[in-house]
Order: sequence, then structure tokens, then C-alpha cells
Amino acid sequence: MEKKTWMMLFLLFAAFSLQAQDVAVKPKKARWDAAGKADKLSDKLYRELDLTKEQSKKIYEINEDIARRRDEARKNPKLSPREQMQAEQTLNSERNDRFKSVLSPTQYKKWNDWEMKKKAQLEEKMDRKQDKKEARKASQP
Repeated sequence: MEKKTWMMLFLLFAAFSLQAQDVAVKPKKARWDAAGKADKLSDKLYRELDLTKEQSKKIYEINEDIARRRDEARKNPKLSPREQMQAEQTLNSERNDRFKSVLSPTQYKKWNDWEMKKKAQLEEKMDRKQDKKEARKASQP
């Protein structure tokens, strides 16, 4: 009887161990494709800027084009990090110009303010990261 109990406990333990391994090994989330990124941003802009259906369609097309081209630039092994950053800036500038032709002046101002706020938050985050890095260097002998 004792042998059966130990065998059952062993099998139960083995089953839980196998299940725990399955749960622990999660596949890496796939990045959104250009259409998904465009859909997410366009939906947010639709709500935030009170876009018409026609504006929403044009904004989606712009966002999809920019996201696709941005992904291509990021995946291009021939581009240096500096060139990738320049491509990103060029695409952002192009998106701004294209948005200007679709949005009303009030909508464009609201969108531009939103972009500037995001940029300021990113710069603050980068500054904090740099400060932490410098503090670690200063504390080392």
C-alpha cells in the first residue's frame, strides 16, 4: 500500500512539473504589423479629434503607409542606427505634412499638442535614465 501511495505522489508531482513548464514557456509576443499599428493610432485619433469618416479613412491610409515604411527602415540591415533615426524623423515630418492636408486647423493643433506632449514625456524619461546611469558611474570607485 505504501508503495502505491509513493507512486501516486510521484506521478502527481511529475504531472504538476510538466504543467508548470508549459505555463512558464510563453512564446514571445509578435509585434504589430503596419495595418495593426495604423488601426490603433487611427482609432485613437478618430476619438480624440472627432474625425469625420472620410478624414478617418485618409488618416488610416497615412498611418498605414508611414508604419509600413518605418518597419522597412528598421529591418533594413544596410542602414546604420543614425540613418534609421534620420529615416524616422523624415517619416514623422512627412506624416505631419500629410496630416495637415487632412485635418482642420483646430484638429491639427490638438494633434500637434498631443505629439509635443508625448515627445516631452519621452525626453524626460531619457533624462531620468541618463541621470541613473551617471549616478551609478559616480558611485563606483
